[in-house]
Amino acid sequence: MKDFKILPLDRSIEPAIIDKINCLTKPKGSLGFLEGLALRISLIQHTESPKLCKPHNVLFGGDHGIVEEGVTLSPREVTKQQMVHFAIGTSGINFLCNQHGFKLVLVDSGVDYDFPPEIGVIDKKIAKGTKNYLHEDAMTLEEMNVAIERGAEVVRKIYSEGCNIISFGEMGSGNTSSSSLWMSIFGNIPLDKCVGAGAGLSSEGVNHKLSVLKESLNRHDLEDLRKHPEKALAAYGGFEMVMAVGGMLQAAELKMTILLDGFIMSACLLAASQFNPIVKDYVIYGHVGDESGHKKLLEILGGRPVLNLSMRLGEGTGAVCAYPIVDSAVRMINEMDNFTEGKVTKYFS
Repeated sequence: MKDFKILPLDRSIEPAIIDKINCLTKPKGSLGFLEGLALRISLIQHTESPKLCKPHNVLFGGDHGIVEEGVTLSPREVTKQQMVHFAIGTSGINFLCNQHGFKLVLVDSGVDYDFPPEIGVIDKKIAKGTKNYLHEDAMTLEEMNVAIERGAEVVRKIYSEGCNIISFGEMGSGNTSSSSLWMSIFGNIPLDKCVGAGAGLSSEGVNHKLSVLKESLNRHDLEDLRKHPEKALAAYGGFEMVMAVGGMLQAAELKMTILLDGFIMSACLLAASQFNPIVKDYVIYGHVGDESGHKKLLEILGGRPVLNLSMRLGEGTGAVCAYPIVDSAVRMINEMDNFTEGKVTKYFS
C-alpha cells in the first residue's frame, strides 16, 4: 500500500496560540469549543493566524455487491440516480455546499453505470461495483491499492488549486454494511453493536442484515484482519470508501484540515488510522448522527462532534453543515481585539 508521510502536529507553537486565544477580549475560556477548534486549526497550519481557503466536499460514489443479499432498502440503481441528482445540483449536499461556499467534487469510484462526461462526474472507476462479500472478497488487494491512490490523486489536485480544508462524502447503496464491518474489526466491538437501520430497515430487516454480515465476517480470521488492515479494506470495503481512506491520508500528509462527516466517513477514518494514527490529528469531527453505532465510533476515534442534529444522510452533509462553526472559530482568533489593542483591562492571569 502507498506510504503516506504524515507528520505529527508541531506543537512548539501551541503556547503562543493558547496565549493569543486567552488574551482576546473575553473571559478566559468563555467561547468554549470555538477556542479548541481555533487551536486545532492553528496547529494544523502552524500559525497564530489561520485561514480557511477554498473548501471542497469530495463525494465518492460506488456500488456494493452485498446489496444482492437484501441488507438495504435502497436498490442498487439508486447510487447512479443520486450521483446524477448531485450533478444536476438539487440534492441535499448541493444546497449546503451552495450555502457555505463549498465546491462539490463528484467522483465515480465504482458505480454500475457509465456517466456521460458532460455532467461533470470525474471518472476514477475501478469496476462496476464490488463483489458480494458474503461469498468472496469485495475487491482484490490490487484494486484496493488502486482505489487508495486514486482517492489521493483527487485530493492532490484539489490541494494544488489552493484548498486547505476538505470534507468527504459518499454515495453507495449498502455502504453502512461495510462501515459496520470495519467498525467491528478495527474497533474490536461485537458486530451487533455496530449494525443499524441504514436507509431505513425495519427491526426484522436489521436482524437479517446482521445475520448476513456475521456470516460474511466468518470468512476471515479477525486477528489476521487487524494485523493486516489492507485485507479488511479489500474484503469488505466499497470502492468509494477505500478512495475516501486514500483521500484522508493524502489530505493529512498535505496538512489540510479534514472536516469529518457521519457514520460511513467515520468508519473510513478509523480504517485510515490503522495505517497511520496521526491522520486523526488533522480532523475536526463535524457531527454525530442517528445511525446506530456512530456515537460509539466517535468515542473510539476520540472525537468531539461540532453538531448533533440527528442527521444521517451522508454525502458530506453533516460536515458541510458544521463549517460555519469552524469558520467562526477562525474568525474569533483573527478578528477579535486583544486586551492591549482594545484598551480593556485584563482582569485575570
